[in-house]
Amino acid sequence: MVGFIKGIKGWTITLLLMGLVISGCSTNTATNAEQTPATENAASGENTSVTETEPATRVVQDEFGDVTIPVQPQRIAGIYVEDYLKALDITPVVQWYNPMWGVQEYLGLDVPQFDTTGSIEALLQYDPDLIIVDGGADMEKYEMYSKVAPTYRLPEEVLQDADQMLKTIADVVGKSDKGEEVAAAFEAKIADAKSKLKEAVGDESVAVVRLNVNDDSLALFGVKNRLTGFIYSELGLTPHPLVSKMEEYQEILSEEAIPQLDADHLIIFPSNGEWSSPENKEALKVLDSKLWQSLPAVKNNQVYIMERSHWQSGAITANSMKIDDLLEKMTP
Repeated sequence: MVGFIKGIKGWTITLLLMGLVISGCSTNTATNAEQTPATENAASGENTSVTETEPATRVVQDEFGDVTIPVQPQRIAGIYVEDYLKALDITPVVQWYNPMWGVQEYLGLDVPQFDTTGSIEALLQYDPDLIIVDGGADMEKYEMYSKVAPTYRLPEEVLQDADQMLKTIADVVGKSDKGEEVAAAFEAKIADAKSKLKEAVGDESVAVVRLNVNDDSLALFGVKNRLTGFIYSELGLTPHPLVSKMEEYQEILSEEAIPQLDADHLIIFPSNGEWSSPENKEALKVLDSKLWQSLPAVKNNQVYIMERSHWQSGAITANSMKIDDLLEKMTP
């Protein structure tokens, strides 16, 4: 009897142990079943709590039609419009470079240079998510840029107005408020400078001339010139008659025409390099000629030597620097 009872107790203990084992296995199985998806997601690098999405885009209209661009672009290439990007506190991924003209040194950008005379495919290595181009890009170039990244070509109607270009670019890059802020500050600067220049210069005539160092010629800039026309249209300076009558952006002055440039004030800068550049030494002899020396502005010490870099740009930062130059040179 005792042996029988002991046998029952042994089987009971055995059954209890088996039940515990089975229960444990069931619990582990359930637990593993719950953990398996997370473990697999972790192994595959996925996060079940965060859904990755493509950057938001929007459709805008440029010179050639509709283009889909990022809502908040992060890596922007602004070919010939880096000035506006800098004004908006944006550092472009590259800066345009031309072997003949160099770069726009006045911007002080520490970024790689993109040779605009070379292959557009070179932009691929900088991985832009948006490219902005100005009037220098025709449809053929536009399509080539578009193969690198979404490309916005500025409309023709804004190209002659730095303020409109600024606001258009600000909208494209998602910084409209910043664009309005910069534009308002620039307009205030224009108004202040216009008043001071009017008081100092009055209605005395002004002309802008570029010394072309490649052929020692003098180019007279007209009132419609994108680089310097704003000094007449916005700052209120009076253009010399030769300037005001020009339909072209610029005209090369013949030797016979130089004496006709009898403006009260002359602004001049070289086409390339600096005034002290050795390669410009020969071209500078033009300014020692009897014809140039006979001009009223030369005799009256009212020729203003300017630096090339920002005077050969019509963008917002460059124009602001021109205002500083004019106030320094032409006002007491």
